[in-house]
Amino acid sequence: MQTVDARQRAALFHHLHTEAGALVLVNAWDAGSARVLEHAGARAIATTSAGMAWALGYPDGEQLPTSEFIAATARICRAVNVPVTADIERGFGRSAHDVVAFVQTLIDLGVVGVNVEDGVLSDTDRLAEPAILCERIAALREMAARMNASLFINARTDTYFVPNDDRVARFDETVRRAQLYASAGADGIFVPGMAMEDIAPFVSTVALPLNVYAGFQGAPPVHLLRRAGARRVSLGCGPLQSVFGSLRGMARKAFVDGSYDDMNASMLSVGEVNELFARR
Repeated sequence: MQTVDARQRAALFHHLHTEAGALVLVNAWDAGSARVLEHAGARAIATTSAGMAWALGYPDGEQLPTSEFIAATARICRAVNVPVTADIERGFGRSAHDVVAFVQTLIDLGVVGVNVEDGVLSDTDRLAEPAILCERIAALREMAARMNASLFINARTDTYFVPNDDRVARFDETVRRAQLYASAGADGIFVPGMAMEDIAPFVSTVALPLNVYAGFQGAPPVHLLRRAGARRVSLGCGPLQSVFGSLRGMARKAFVDGSYDDMNASMLSVGEVNELFARR
């Protein structure tokens, strides 16, 4: 059941996709990271499925047990007051019915949005047929209506993650899938890997707000992505990759040099961290 507070957060989350500036999402992987991001000024919290899996000791790719995903998401929802949207990969289920049951549990926790993708078929270089994701989106939309719940469905397509030497054909396939997902009931479209020069023609063709990925070295700054037409910019698993890199460097300094300078350079005090989690 979606509470009144959750419906208000859902309405805010939808509205954030219509404002003049792009919605910037620095993705969280646990309750601690989510609370730090909220304190830093995040207007919404988006989870990273890869980051959640890594933080709990699993590889990416729906290897995280459903029970652990739900428990981690519950802790994130409890830790913050801003809207929470969850990356559910292909839906953590073999059928649309399974995906609906899974997302209904997330709505009960307070989640107001999901990312759900078509994805690359295992051990192949081929994308799943768009009909699969269309069925799941339509089923989620029907479930949300039945629950009188507001749910932002962000449909992801991985067209830029499969080999394709024909740039025009890839763009056309991305548009085709986006329009199919929109017809099925998606509220937004996420196209990680999209070339910068494809953003403007895409948004002039597809009505859904475009979400782009910027969690990699050399990604264009937000103002350029927004100028091109992106409405949402996600950092995905990039922040946790950076944290892991910083932690490794910090450990090597301690093990090899006996130095703690890297750790001390940006650490919060115990009091500051405790304050983050004080009852609000």
